[in-house]
Parts: sequence; structure tokens; C-alpha cells
Amino acid sequence: MQYHFVSDWHLWHSNIIKYASRPFIDYREMNTEIRKRHNEKVHKDDIVINLGDVAFVHKEALKEELAKYNGRLWLITGNHDNHSESWYRDVGFEKVFTMPIIFKKFFILSHEPVYLNDHMPYVNIHGHLHNNKLQSSNYINVGVENWDYYPVSFDQIREMVGIDEQQRYDMSGEFPEA
Repeated sequence: MQYHFVSDWHLWHSNIIKYASRPFIDYREMNTEIRKRHNEKVHKDDIVINLGDVAFVHKEALKEELAKYNGRLWLITGNHDNHSESWYRDVGFEKVFTMPIIFKKFFILSHEPVYLNDHMPYVNIHGHLHNNKLQSSNYINVGVENWDYYPVSFDQIREMVGIDEQQRYDMSGEFPEA
């Protein structure tokens, strides 16, 4: 089982193609390609933590779409995720968080970047900024535009941050229950 992170799918959102310079003809092609790339990387028992801005569509269509995605889906809601927690659980998210959370004692998971200065020992895994990245090693933007529309594995994140084996051991605890 692996953890993966992703943000800002914006499924069914035609305007995001222009706004974020996405390389798709229309939202249908975008939705299909995001799902295809997700399923190439994510296995059935993996956990994918989506950091928000999932889709612009009605409940049944999203439920049908998410059923085609590999892995167990968790959500940290974004500024465009305006439904209730139960609505998101009904469409296929196993866990739903409406606030940033601490992951493995070291990573802050949020939709929008949270304030960190260079002296803080944390890394903020976030989305919201689409093609833009903050110029600090304390931030990792997992918005799909930055990763060729693939989710980012926790192993990739650890490698980027330079976590050694002892730190990996210290982070081996399970994720807290929601």
C-alpha cells in the first residue's frame, strides 16, 4: 500500500483548460486522461489523498466517474468543493477533511498553501496554485499541472525532501483515524 497526493482535478470544468493552459481539447478528454494517468500509477489498495477542487458536476456523474478510479480516495476539501462531507463520502471518498491535517508528523496537507517560514521543520503539501509554485523547499504543489496530470507518490515526496532512513522509520506510524 502506498500513499499518493493530487490536487485540482477540476473534472468537468471547461474553463480550467484555458485558465491553466491544460493540453486538452475539452473537459471530456481532460477527465479521461486524468483518470487514465491516475490508474496507471495507483493500485487498488493504495490511498490517494486529493487536496481539493475535485469536480464541477452533479452527484451521480461524479459518483460514476470516481468508481472507475483505482485506490481508496480521501479528500481535503478545496475552495471549489462546496458540498457537505456526507455528499463527498456518498460519491466515493472514504474520508473527508475540511481543514488542513498533519500527515506522518512532518507534512501539512492542505488545499491552499499554509504559512510556513524557513525555520519551521514542516513541509506543506498543497494544491490551489495550479501551474505556480512557491519558491521555498517547505512547499510542494501537487496540482495536476505540475506533475503531467499524474498523482505524486509519498516516496517521490520523501525523495524530494531528502528524508533519511531513520526519519522514514519515525514516520512509519499509521495515519490517524478521521
